[in-house]
Amino acid sequence: MTTGFETVTPYLCVRDAAAALEFYRAVFGAEELFRLTDPGDGRIGHAEFRIGESVLFLADEYPDFGALGPDTLGGSPVALHLQVSDCDKVLAAAEAAGALVLRRPADQSFGERLGQVQDPWGHRWFIAQKIEEVAPTEMQRRWEAETGA
Repeated sequence: MTTGFETVTPYLCVRDAAAALEFYRAVFGAEELFRLTDPGDGRIGHAEFRIGESVLFLADEYPDFGALGPDTLGGSPVALHLQVSDCDKVLAAAEAAGALVLRRPADQSFGERLGQVQDPWGHRWFIAQKIEEVAPTEMQRRWEAETGA
């Protein structure tokens, strides 16, 4: 396995990858590792960036071979879960940078303070802060108590 990569690496596709990289840098503290720019039209054909210990890939849309972003597709069923030290601060920064807040931060029974945003390119991000260690059996008990099961 290549150093710095997990077994599965998210590959995001957007309409303006350069702007998305800047958003991820400003809001999530992303570090751009490199980018390959299409010599014909300047689109980013492939970029790699790191958030914390995770590497993600990013590219501009290439409709000719099916590489389309959530905006073009009308949304995405996939969301990314980002662990941070201050959920409220990161979510506020995302909102200030143009993200749509889908869920305001709130303490959750499974031990996280959690909010959710949709970035300006249509990708949904759970912004999570660990606030308590909760065993799976306790999570289940709490969930059942919350839902009245």
